Amino acid sequence: MFYREAGQFKTTYQSDGQVFPIRQDRVAMLALMGIALALVPMIASPYMLSAILIPFLIFSLAAIGLNILTGYCGQLSLGTAAFMAVGAFASWNFVARIPGIPMLLAFVLGGLCAAMVGIAFGLPSLRIRGFYLAASTLATQFFVVWCLTKIPYLTGNSSSGVITAQQITIFGYAFDTPASKYMLVLAIVALMALLAKNMVRSNVGRSWMAVRDMDVAAEVIGFRPMRTKLLAFAVSSFYCGVAGALYAYAYLGTVEPEAYNLDLSFRILFMIIIGGVGSILGSFLGAAFIVLLPVFLNIVAHGMSLPTSVASNLELMVFGALIIFFLIVEPHGLARLWQVGKEKLRLWPFPH
Repeated sequence: MFYREAGQFKTTYQSDGQVFPIRQDRVAMLALMGIALALVPMIASPYMLSAILIPFLIFSLAAIGLNILTGYCGQLSLGTAAFMAVGAFASWNFVARIPGIPMLLAFVLGGLCAAMVGIAFGLPSLRIRGFYLAASTLATQFFVVWCLTKIPYLTGNSSSGVITAQQITIFGYAFDTPASKYMLVLAIVALMALLAKNMVRSNVGRSWMAVRDMDVAAEVIGFRPMRTKLLAFAVSSFYCGVAGALYAYAYLGTVEPEAYNLDLSFRILFMIIIGGVGSILGSFLGAAFIVLLPVFLNIVAHGMSLPTSVASNLELMVFGALIIFFLIVEPHGLARLWQVGKEKLRLWPFPH
């Protein structure tokens, strides 16, 4: 088969520790990025760019953030949407109150504000874990939404709480078309995904996984649980904050508290469960699955002429069934199935 690494020799530790050590993986990734950058904006319709591809990329970034915290550090969180809301509203306030601030800098500062909130609400993780920590992070969701609806300064004294997002302008170029917004989101997500992939392979990532597997043993061998857990909360919240800013500016066009409700937190949690906990690739696979599944179900419901009551609940029923299926059959999700498929290709035609 074509997927073999025979003849590809590693002569240095750097080459052996590459993100994509097999040449076929590097070629496939470069080809995928080339298609996403050059071909997709040319052939995709504005609807596909605005309603499918842009939210897929943004949800992938948010899922990466949650995967860093839950998948790699083992800290269960239900406050992802709250951190996204902090990033969105902080970015809007920076742009509105600091004239001339670069839009990318506003996104970064919004992510940093979300990171500070994540550190504050990550403090209980030093004493509690599991479902108790999930309940603690759930409080983040209600507290942040309450602040955004009760403190007029955060929403620019808007009576409805719904604010029109400013136009994205970077280096004098206005990103006002679906294709340009898609290109911007793709560049940001690709860069941050590459940073996350390298981060989890570094000493920081190994410390997260050590605490996840057994925090007492990790502390005995020299890792500091407090710093490790709070760093995971900070990095995860930063990623979610940037995703929240992109969600408001590149997808919704408005900044509103109701867009970052508890349902969004659960959807992102479902993404990493279905895609694969503790996998950067799984974040993308899970986001693609969650974004494309409603489209597929709507087509099926329309083709079968199902009643409206059945069609509206079909998505929830399928989501629940799929989560149960993956938890029982393949807890590591779609990423594990992809990995098994690659291993079979590498050994074919010999038995696995």
